[in-house]
Amino acid sequence: MEFRLLGAVSVDTEDGELPLGPAKRRSVLAALLLRPNTTVPVDHLIDALWADRPPAHAKTVVQGHISRLRALLSTGRADAYGVELATRGAAYVLRMPETLLDAYRFEELTGLARQQKQPSDSILMLHEALALWHGPPLNGAVSGPPLEAAAQALEEARLTAVQDLARAHGKLGEHDRAVAVLRAETAAHPLREPLSAALVLALYRAGRQSEALDHYHRTRRLLADELGVDPGPELAGAYARVLRAERNDRDDRDDRDHRGGQPGRAPHTAPGDRAAPSSPAVLPGPGPDTGSAPHPPAPTSPSTPPPAPAPAEGREGPAGAPAGPGTSGEDGAAAPPHRAPDLLPRASGTVLGRSAELAALGRAAAGESAVCLVTGPTGVGKTTLAVHWAHRARGSFPDGRLFADLRGFSTTGEATASDVLHEFLTALGVAPRHVPESVNAAAALYRSLTADRRVLVVLDNARSSEQVRPLLPGGPGCVTVVTSRQRLDGLVATDCARPLPLGMLGPDDATALLRAALGEERVAAEPEAARRLAVLCDGLPLALRIVAARLATRPQWTLRAMADELADEQRRLKLLSAEDTGVEAALRLSVQQLPPSAGVMFRRLGLHTGPDLDRYAAAALAGCTPGRAGDALEQLAAAHLVEDSAPGRWTLHDLVRLYARSLADESDREGLLRLLDHYLCTALAAAAAAEPGSRPCCTLPPDAHRPTVAPDFPDRARAMDWYTTERANLTGAVSAAARAGLADRAWRIALLLWPMVVQRARDGWTPVLRHALDAAVSLGDPDAESRACTLLGWVLTEEGRTDEALELLDRAPGRAAAAGDTEGRALALVNLGCARESRGEADEAVRCWTQAAEAARGAGLAQTGMLALHHLARHLLETAGAPQEALDHCDLALGLVPAGQAEARRVLLMTTRGRALLALGRPGEALEQLSAALEAAERTHFHDGAVPALDGLAEAARALGRTDEAEAYAERHRRALAGTATGTTTGTTAGGG
Repeated sequence: MEFRLLGAVSVDTEDGELPLGPAKRRSVLAALLLRPNTTVPVDHLIDALWADRPPAHAKTVVQGHISRLRALLSTGRADAYGVELATRGAAYVLRMPETLLDAYRFEELTGLARQQKQPSDSILMLHEALALWHGPPLNGAVSGPPLEAAAQALEEARLTAVQDLARAHGKLGEHDRAVAVLRAETAAHPLREPLSAALVLALYRAGRQSEALDHYHRTRRLLADELGVDPGPELAGAYARVLRAERNDRDDRDDRDHRGGQPGRAPHTAPGDRAAPSSPAVLPGPGPDTGSAPHPPAPTSPSTPPPAPAPAEGREGPAGAPAGPGTSGEDGAAAPPHRAPDLLPRASGTVLGRSAELAALGRAAAGESAVCLVTGPTGVGKTTLAVHWAHRARGSFPDGRLFADLRGFSTTGEATASDVLHEFLTALGVAPRHVPESVNAAAALYRSLTADRRVLVVLDNARSSEQVRPLLPGGPGCVTVVTSRQRLDGLVATDCARPLPLGMLGPDDATALLRAALGEERVAAEPEAARRLAVLCDGLPLALRIVAARLATRPQWTLRAMADELADEQRRLKLLSAEDTGVEAALRLSVQQLPPSAGVMFRRLGLHTGPDLDRYAAAALAGCTPGRAGDALEQLAAAHLVEDSAPGRWTLHDLVRLYARSLADESDREGLLRLLDHYLCTALAAAAAAEPGSRPCCTLPPDAHRPTVAPDFPDRARAMDWYTTERANLTGAVSAAARAGLADRAWRIALLLWPMVVQRARDGWTPVLRHALDAAVSLGDPDAESRACTLLGWVLTEEGRTDEALELLDRAPGRAAAAGDTEGRALALVNLGCARESRGEADEAVRCWTQAAEAARGAGLAQTGMLALHHLARHLLETAGAPQEALDHCDLALGLVPAGQAEARRVLLMTTRGRALLALGRPGEALEQLSAALEAAERTHFHDGAVPALDGLAEAARALGRTDEAEAYAERHRRALAGTATGTTTGTTAGGG
């Protein structure tokens, strides 16, 4: 509900304007509103309604209007706003909060504007005050002398506010804006000399001297014609100042001309004035903020503007602030000194592992940063840290400690700036009835009150930078600590906030938190279980405290039993809840604040198969473009629901992943299928780039989703980097496909790892390849089964598990033949020969390799033939003792495939060839060949190929008598051997031809 006098007399409600009726009824209401909460005698109302002798029944007429006004106020639910029209004998009183009256708010804002130190703050308040006007004051009421006088007082107050606004613009050097403000008013009030004087000065300061003089002369003639008077001292003084400035300007120019334009003489400049663009001279006397004369006192108005509130204990208020209701009791008696406010909640919880962040907050208090932004995921301890430090640093802020929960992620809705400012201002000593209603005015008053104080402000749980900005204090001695689940980059960019991101606790600090909550003895009794709990809680303080609470109320439970319970991913989030708090509830509030696209992305991320992902994988999950996926991931990162693990890659903490997974439903299965097909298509491209010229080990399933955009692999190195980065995701994808019954995807993705398997045969590939074999068998696909047996059998051979390898490799050639796959049969024979060799069955091994070489030659399979010939060459050199035949086989094999293809196999062949040359007594050639092999191995990141090359180089150098060089190679060989997981690789195949 709003009562208006600044324009038509009216009452606005939520349902619209009340139908007040005739002018006399509006006049009765206006007379009551001009003296709110004060008894108004009936005689006063009668005088307001009738300028001449009132009729005999005047009192009855007034009573009738009062009765009708009561009925109208009742229909507008005035009682809900604290409004009551009461009778007091032969008088009436309109009880109401004065803030419902536009005239009161106008006076409040203009009074506050005059107290501001910053002109920009004054301009905000004055604009808001003048926006309350909607026409001539008391419009629609009768024109009796009492109301005419009140209307004139209100209009005088408005014109004074206009002059104040122009003066504030002038202080900022915005003289053209001051001109615009004043010109409209001088046109409406041409005989008001203070307005014309201000306009003359504003025009001059804007560099418009001729207009300034012209306006003066027009006003002078108008005064003479209309009133028969000359301009008064204020207008004449403004004219004289302009003339003096013009004369000084001419004198300066003449003097410069006389001295031949010699520099060095400064133009005459008045303090605070800004030189107009077209003239170097500026007005002497007071600066642009003072006008042509001292500011006239504000005219009498229907309500008194609130003065400055009382400052904190032991401090003076803003300069020039009058005493009033803010510094005295309601009866005018002096109020007791206001104590420094302290709104901090009690400190709770133990702060562990946050020494760096506490030190950063301490540096802020010492003046390093006025705004500190503590960010992090839900439950990481942002509020605990901020409140703990605030209590510890209270001595640094003697003028007060303010705290507000902004409820940015609350089910009850966020706190409004208006509510928080009201609480802060009343804490700082402003009487509640004098707190401005508008956010801009309240914020300006708040900044003014804190301008000369040392106040600490803690703004907890902020959702956005916009929510925080009106609540930042104004003084350089103030410090603000903001906590948020969002990064609030805008606050960093525009308000120079210092980010203090909080991460999860490390295992030691997490265990220390459990120790602090449960006691030293209980944790010391089960140190391994305590550390396991820390890991299962992801180092999240909220989760750790809930676990500690459960254990504290269940003394019969062991820490190991609790850890076993938490190990069940299906129940973990439920166990990490306690009454009205918990990890799941906290995450739910964060997710509810997300934009729709980011919400979908978050839910789909629960289906991801590995520890991190890029925008291509995210796009596959969400069914969108990589660009939009990247935008959604950035929004999730800003909300601390994912983390930037590396440029262009994002990761989820385990508890967040579990919550995201719990949100997924059957409709999200399509997202998993798209993700698997993304990895399948990308792995096919990577394998082709890693081994140019090789045949793909599989084709896409008929129903595969081809990604619209995929990573590009310009060379082998880029492809191998992708394999290294995505290994965990690819192996996870195989497991996920197997669990989801997508066997056709499981075996394909597993076998497409072969370029990496080639390089690190003993790096734990057996589990993922068994998934591939199981999937192939379940599908009854002999080609898939053959290839899975071939690759897994070779890995088992390299791991020394020859019997297991032979069980698979013995059946692989037959399954390949059943599928009509000549290449698959040849590869199976190569690996079967390697297994036979491991068992000491050299003749069987040679037979297998020979059959493989013949099959490859007959089918034109160059790379497979190259592989078979390499094994024959190695056998001839190492077992048969025929280095020349070995050399011939190497040369034949290297000639099958052009340089740049089958790089890993070429490295091994060059190494065997170098050793053959060494055995033939040609160490110089051997050294050259082995150096080329090492260079190729290092260039292609083939670590297992580098090991035998270095060993051969050490032997070749010794044969040449280069002892130091030989020892250097030997040392490098020892380091490489220690750093590789596979040792010497004797042969590789992964199902590619």
